[in-house]
Amino acid sequence: MVVEKDECSAGDVRPASECVQEIGIKAAEGVEEDIAPATPITPENPARADPARHYSVFTGLQKRAIILSASFMGLLSFMGSSIYFPAVNQIARDLHISNSKINLSVTTFLVIQGLAPTMIAGFSETAGRRLAYIICFVISIIANLGLALQKQLLCLALLADVYNPQAAVRGEYLAYSSVSSTLGPSLSPVLGGLISQHAGWHWIFWFLLIISAATLIPLVLFLPETCRQVVDDGSIPPPLICSNLTDSIRFKNRRLKGIPIDQEKQAELRRKFRLTIPNPLSTLRVLADPASALLVLTLSLANVCYYAIFTDMSEILYNLYGFSNTQISLVALPVGAGTIVSSFVTGMLLDWNYRRHARKSKITLQKQIQIDDSNFPLELARLEVGLPLMFLEVIGVIGYAWTLRKGISIAGPLVFLFFVGYGVSATSQVSIVLMADIHPGQFAVAAAARNIGQCLLAAIISATIDPMSRAMGSSWAYTTLAFIFGLSLLGPVVILKNGIKWRQSKRERSIVALREKTESGGNCLEMVIELLGLASAYAYS
Repeated sequence: MVVEKDECSAGDVRPASECVQEIGIKAAEGVEEDIAPATPITPENPARADPARHYSVFTGLQKRAIILSASFMGLLSFMGSSIYFPAVNQIARDLHISNSKINLSVTTFLVIQGLAPTMIAGFSETAGRRLAYIICFVISIIANLGLALQKQLLCLALLADVYNPQAAVRGEYLAYSSVSSTLGPSLSPVLGGLISQHAGWHWIFWFLLIISAATLIPLVLFLPETCRQVVDDGSIPPPLICSNLTDSIRFKNRRLKGIPIDQEKQAELRRKFRLTIPNPLSTLRVLADPASALLVLTLSLANVCYYAIFTDMSEILYNLYGFSNTQISLVALPVGAGTIVSSFVTGMLLDWNYRRHARKSKITLQKQIQIDDSNFPLELARLEVGLPLMFLEVIGVIGYAWTLRKGISIAGPLVFLFFVGYGVSATSQVSIVLMADIHPGQFAVAAAARNIGQCLLAAIISATIDPMSRAMGSSWAYTTLAFIFGLSLLGPVVILKNGIKWRQSKRERSIVALREKTESGGNCLEMVIELLGLASAYAYS
């Protein structure tokens, strides 16, 4: 939706309330005119892209390279929490402590991994993605304990910076960013087992330090700044502290081609650039939305089952089958296979079902044109496919538990571990896509809120799974966790029933709040910008 020049322009002499009412009604009704696929306009982000411009000046190849690079950096974070699972028995013997105390180190890691993004998400929105990445890697190197700060959320932020995916293809694009979250926890135990078996468990952490340092160098030299609060669509040069070699080359080429820089926009972005750490609790506002809260709970309990299996796996396989560290690590491969298959198959299924519902609603989907989703069944389009895939994890966990109890061939548990990997990855992907639909343009903040729940609950289970297994047996412990996760799937069912109503209610409250703001008077243009931001945000999905 665009406002014509004779409607509520900067020189409009009509009362602000009339302008706000006129545009607010259009926003609420979802008048479908061309809307620039840009970051929603708010008082904090007034720069709006020209509708005729592309969302990002980066080419398709550059976008994929940026996202895959960020996904690789996120891979290192997920590796840190699970790479030493195969060596738990060896570490416990060398340090003369119990496995339960070793598991507390996983708990500590996951607590920090859950809380850190609340700081990093806000910082990356004001100071840029590059500085956030550099700080994370420097802390990692100093700590010598792998990446204690979750960077998958920065990967999602980069995705939102350079891609403006229509909701009909969002699952496909998010598959790129989910590579790290799916490969990291499942393949890192293989590396950890090989390293600890042949070089000792100390070298696991030396490996993390070395690979972090080696990644930091090309990051500093080549990763471009993409934050739209700093470089807009990539056409504005970043501040010196955020620039790198690729930026210098790219803007030199643009000058040679005669492409000018918008000096006014550059000055505006520079005024807003600041190195401050916002309120870390701001990301928790996402959880005030009931649909988001239920999705986070479901995803968190899915990760509880996942981490419970991996935390206790080393001791169980050693006791039952007498496996070495290397053999224990190889058991993680079916989980990796399941997560890889899920990353792409689930994304394609989500996009296919979205397009199917669009056809049923007689909506024509066009590239770079966003639809009005106020009455579109977003929740049904996502969860109709997602719920059965989520339930695969319940089947996998229970099957894994009882094949171990019966002491049958290792082939049995391996088959069910594939379903565990597929199910937890599908749960993660469905949750991410639906939260991106509900909170358009806020990938990083939504990911940070999601990360808090899943990491903190995973931290609790990593500390309690060993005594829980000793008290009731590992098979019953896993079955109990699978049952609790199965009950949490009632949350998405509630979302299916009430999702549209919640979104419409939220939209109406936002418009009413803006209208009430005009009662005390106000600048017409300021009110217009706020309501355009509201309209853009809801059309953005």
